[in-house]
Amino acid sequence: MKISIITVVWNGVSTIQNTIDSVLAQTYKNVEYIIVDGDSSDGTVEVIKSYGNKISRFISEPDRGLYDAMNKGIALATGNVIGILNSDDFYLHSEVITDVAREFTQNLGADLVLGNVDFVQPDDLIKRVRLYSAFKFALWKMRFGFMPAHPGTFIKKSAYDKVGQYKLGYKSGSDFDMFVRILVVARLPYVKLNKTLVRMRVGGVSTSGIKSYAITTNEMLRSLKENQIYSNRLMVLVRLPVKFVQLLLSKLGF
Repeated sequence: MKISIITVVWNGVSTIQNTIDSVLAQTYKNVEYIIVDGDSSDGTVEVIKSYGNKISRFISEPDRGLYDAMNKGIALATGNVIGILNSDDFYLHSEVITDVAREFTQNLGADLVLGNVDFVQPDDLIKRVRLYSAFKFALWKMRFGFMPAHPGTFIKKSAYDKVGQYKLGYKSGSDFDMFVRILVVARLPYVKLNKTLVRMRVGGVSTSGIKSYAITTNEMLRSLKENQIYSNRLMVLVRLPVKFVQLLLSKLGF
């Protein structure tokens, strides 16, 4: 089984090396690594080029945002399975892809493997701020704005072929919309891997404060409406106190 990992980046010189190293450290042999850069100007391109042929495919050109870059990477991918690892995320250990491949092999009918993600502060990559648990995911929760952790999810290329590309009209909610289309509308089968696969720095597009939560909430409601799934603003806002409790429990050591 070939697994394609896609990293999209724009001006990520401070974190891209950490991301690349975590992919190249994987012990699984059949990995295709694709990096899509949005015409960075801060030294990111030079860092990527320093890895030479260790990167399977690399393109650097202007794009129409994060999800346009993801679509480019998916179009380039030749693997059976695709994982998307953003430039401020990294794999927790060297056996992540091995664990994912094993899960697909043991569950041949599954189109997705959902793994856990740790949120960490940019200045402390060891201490977990919050656990994003895929094991607690259920389809009904998507009406309330809960979805699997995108960086911890691996999706068969054939699933993308069935449901189409990430929509470009979203700023931060196109991954939620993709999960709605794959899981709720198309009802493609998935399995939950109760292991932490990825560490994700807080402060990115989807975790950068009240303004980002407001944008994401509006885009979640839009996706649910477009896909004819009933919800409302109050239902989707329920996810915020739940996240607060998760943060509190992490601080208390639970």
